[in-house]
Amino acid sequence: MKRSKRYVEIRKKIENRKHPLDEAIQKVKETANAKYDESIDLSIKLNIDPKKTDQYVRGFSNLPHGTGKTKRVLVLTKGDKEKEAKDAGADHFGFDEYVEKIKGGWSDVDVVIATPDVMSDVSKLGRILGPKGLMPSPKAGTVTFEIATQVKALKKGKVGFKTDKTGCVHIPVGRASFDNEKLRENIMVCLEDITAAKPQALKGNLIRSITISSTMGPGVAIDEKALLERVKKGGI
Repeated sequence: MKRSKRYVEIRKKIENRKHPLDEAIQKVKETANAKYDESIDLSIKLNIDPKKTDQYVRGFSNLPHGTGKTKRVLVLTKGDKEKEAKDAGADHFGFDEYVEKIKGGWSDVDVVIATPDVMSDVSKLGRILGPKGLMPSPKAGTVTFEIATQVKALKKGKVGFKTDKTGCVHIPVGRASFDNEKLRENIMVCLEDITAAKPQALKGNLIRSITISSTMGPGVAIDEKALLERVKKGGI
């Protein structure tokens, strides 16, 4: 892959070794020098076989300091739940109007929540919402009657994670403008939730390696053994 001169120069500043968490955070912040506030993301390689359904890892994490981006939420529901969605801060709420908009190609949201009573109709939108990662799912907590709880959690900093085809999990944990302590706390909470989602069928350690990076910067390898020991002890 051909890299830009900027990337090549930044890459020279990153040693080819595993770093303690605090050092890795500082390295990433120093190399996030784009003209906008870059996202800070974790890439976690798991000790799983992604082809085996009983080793699939999926869940969510309520980041204490959010991701630095406010999610746009659509709630597909009817009746009294529309008011609940509005009061909770949903960006869009309703049903018939939004079903037609979605059929017409509209998808200007980050998350779609649906109440169980409308899922028989929402399921018909699977071919449109599925490829965009917007299809409501009970496992992700986006098919629920607890509308206010879910909307508020998503607005505050709830992020989902799931295994990709390569056996990795990618999660946004903040912005380059966040101070180190906020990034550290978000990362620790995130790792606690991922380790708690370890499949019962998996023997041994769940996490193989951890890398942190900014949107436009190179990855910085983290000493996963030391970090996971820190997670076990519950230390921030």
